[in-house]
Amino acid sequence: MVTAPLTLDGRYVLSPRERQLLNRYLHSQKEPAKDGVKTVPQVGELEKDLFSAAAFRLSSRVFVGILTALSAADLAKARIAARAQKPSAPLVASKTRVALSLSSLLFFHRVLYRLFARLRLQLLHEKVRGIQTRHPRLYALLTSRYAPAVAASLAGLSLGIFPSSQLRVALAIYIASRASELAYSAADGLGLTKNQPAWLGSWTLFALAHAQLFHAFIFDRDCLSPAYASFIRGYAPEYLQPRPTDIAAKVEWPTPDQIVDALAEMAHLRWPPFVSPILHPNKATTLPPSVNPVITPISSRAHPALQHLSCALIHPSQTSCFMAYLRQNLLAFPQLGRFFALYYGALSILRIKGFFKAPVNFLNTLSKQILRTTIAITGTISLSWGSICLFQYLLPRSLLPSFRFFLGGLLGGSFQLLDQTPAGHANAMYAARASADSLWKVGVRRKWWRPVKGGDVLLFVAALAVYNVVYDLGRQREDLEVSKDRSVKVVRFLRGENGGSPPPSLAKEDDNDKNEKKLQ
Repeated sequence: MVTAPLTLDGRYVLSPRERQLLNRYLHSQKEPAKDGVKTVPQVGELEKDLFSAAAFRLSSRVFVGILTALSAADLAKARIAARAQKPSAPLVASKTRVALSLSSLLFFHRVLYRLFARLRLQLLHEKVRGIQTRHPRLYALLTSRYAPAVAASLAGLSLGIFPSSQLRVALAIYIASRASELAYSAADGLGLTKNQPAWLGSWTLFALAHAQLFHAFIFDRDCLSPAYASFIRGYAPEYLQPRPTDIAAKVEWPTPDQIVDALAEMAHLRWPPFVSPILHPNKATTLPPSVNPVITPISSRAHPALQHLSCALIHPSQTSCFMAYLRQNLLAFPQLGRFFALYYGALSILRIKGFFKAPVNFLNTLSKQILRTTIAITGTISLSWGSICLFQYLLPRSLLPSFRFFLGGLLGGSFQLLDQTPAGHANAMYAARASADSLWKVGVRRKWWRPVKGGDVLLFVAALAVYNVVYDLGRQREDLEVSKDRSVKVVRFLRGENGGSPPPSLAKEDDNDKNEKKLQ
């Protein structure tokens, strides 16, 4: 049995309270101690926890926890795939690198923040004010109130250990979008957005994001999120013609992606007119040479009264573009309604307490949210596709042949005006994140800008700096709404602050600032 007291090295494994409980257990297992011999650590020893030991201890536990969780998830996924007799791919390329990246982020964030916070306090001391005269710019930089916050954000470089993949890019973009929201909320609380138009909101962000995404869906589909692409493709039953049941099995029917590619080629050809095979039976083909002939089964069945080849492709049996648009809304609305009923119903489980307190109000709010989102998304998808026909009648063939897809997405995204709720805001931010990722990839492909090696890591560092600065601002101005945001509390965890109070070494900042102002 171990009877020797725990040494200082034990601090890197157990916290002072954990060591105290362990010592109590060990001493309870052996004979009672002699009088006058201290067997249990005093309460005061709990305060002697070394900062470096605490940071290393928590980081190592985060490493082990993440590694264990990823291993368990991979094991569960492999068993599910084995039952379905399908191959199973790992969640991440390297579980060790993921765990090391996130644990290093936590450790270095705490160390850097404490280091620069102490350095700032020492530089503000009267005995070292001679540095201010010799290096005024460096002194002003290091003694800034936000210097420790910005310096701590350099810990975000630990994300470079994370395997380079779409998951890392998505993580960086998500943190950057949340940081942008917090920065805007702080600016609004400080009155910097008082001249903003009242009609401007997150719905405009959704409209712009959807416009870019719809344009990328037509011309650069591999630069688009697969989830967003399948959503636009899956809820357009009127415009992306499914295979008829009465057609012969040997006839090759175009896939939805082939239909979209044909629309993109029509835009490059400046929207050619429709030549009906029914009215010209002697022609071998009525399609332009560059258009994929795989769409022939659709165009050959199109009504001869249609004037535009695009109309013959997306609604071949309907001569009225407006009736096709109405039919698209009628078909998509119940499908999207079922989807959002399941989606918001699953999310409402997290707020199940509200159902037991007021079930009628809870169900009423849930129903309104489902209806609002369904109407907004149905209008977005339907008008985006319907704008193809709309611009055929409003614009000449050669005017904005490709850019009209962006305008159509912008018009469709304006339906988000009907869903100005927290859920609608979340949908807008999701579209904005997907658009940011897509726009960057499209720009790299078209050589609008050069790719930046490790650009996602640099974006993450900048976002982490915004998080830290906004957290400090909210701690100084408790009247700001941003100080109550739950996501800002992540910074408190990264810094190792308990209960939201600043560390003792930083509690003197305000006094030092006041003394500095008096001396100046």
